[in-house]
Amino acid sequence: MIPVRVMQCRFTSTNLAVAVHLLVLLVVLAICSGGTAVAQTGSPVLGALAANTGSDRTAKLIDGAKKEGTLTLYSSATVEDLAALTAAFTNKYGVKVRVWRGSSENIVQRAVAEARGGRFDVDVIETGALAMESMQREKLFQEVKTSALSDLVPAAILPHREWIGTRFNVFVASYNTRLVKQGELPKSYQDLLDPKWKGKLGVEAEDSDWFGAVVSELGEESGLKLFRAIVATNGISVRKGHTLLANLVVSGEVPFALDAYAYKVEQLKKNGAPIAWFVIPPGVARFEGAGVARGAPHPYGAILFFEFLLTDGQDVLRNRDFFPASRKTAPLPNGVSVTFIDPAKGLEENQKWSKYFRDIVTHSAR
Repeated sequence: MIPVRVMQCRFTSTNLAVAVHLLVLLVVLAICSGGTAVAQTGSPVLGALAANTGSDRTAKLIDGAKKEGTLTLYSSATVEDLAALTAAFTNKYGVKVRVWRGSSENIVQRAVAEARGGRFDVDVIETGALAMESMQREKLFQEVKTSALSDLVPAAILPHREWIGTRFNVFVASYNTRLVKQGELPKSYQDLLDPKWKGKLGVEAEDSDWFGAVVSELGEESGLKLFRAIVATNGISVRKGHTLLANLVVSGEVPFALDAYAYKVEQLKKNGAPIAWFVIPPGVARFEGAGVARGAPHPYGAILFFEFLLTDGQDVLRNRDFFPASRKTAPLPNGVSVTFIDPAKGLEENQKWSKYFRDIVTHSAR
């Protein structure tokens, strides 16, 4: 088993604080003040299918999905990873998947706007934990009763069960193996104060949840002081997007990245790129999840694809170097342990960690 625990501190990503910051802020404020969420009523057909646990359930889903012929997925996964997942699903069931790809913040914006306008286009949404949780609080998802949950790690299953973790991203330090030798690697964040790291450090522009997790584990006051000192002493390059950040490590433009995604580094490494990763304690991970839209226009296909993501799709993810939510996933290498960011509590401190991250890291970067 992967050694994990759910973090009790409250932090989140700035993924929802950039392009649609005002939208998400209004959503959160409405929730926290007892405001009314989006009034989206699920269809009786979807509700009945989602509650069905009978022996004929799978056969009904397959038959109905084939008759529907297609379904629509909103996702923030990369084009290549989405192609692998949807192709595997279509090859198995003969049902096509129409994909709309966008960032987490754009998915929230689109899904909330459509629901408020009474427009029902999407069947399944798959994106980052914080975005999923904010949409759940807007009542956009339909809980699906499924035995597939028994094969997942406990942290993937939220109490409301209206969206489920499908995979998790492990935040890792990554480095260009031609420019940084293994013997020079830092053993702690304190080591990044060494002048040898001047002009070599990079960070992703929206990872305030990672920042909040690390700082909280280090001790808020001392952690904030340490990162201020790192930026002041050695500077830090801020780049938008984890894929871009990893590729800049490969090119040598950013020799050492603090918060890359392990799976992306592995994909590049297997293609021969001079890149490697390791975890600077404390290890932090964030779930990506999926949920069936309450107003799904293709209810059979929606539930079938949702369950595919939790079953056969887990093998597809594993083969693409992700860390799936399945209990069958191999342990993280070298005894690495991670703390999962709690998305439900994260919404409450979004502004706090976003502000600290902006003030200390992104606005002071050079």
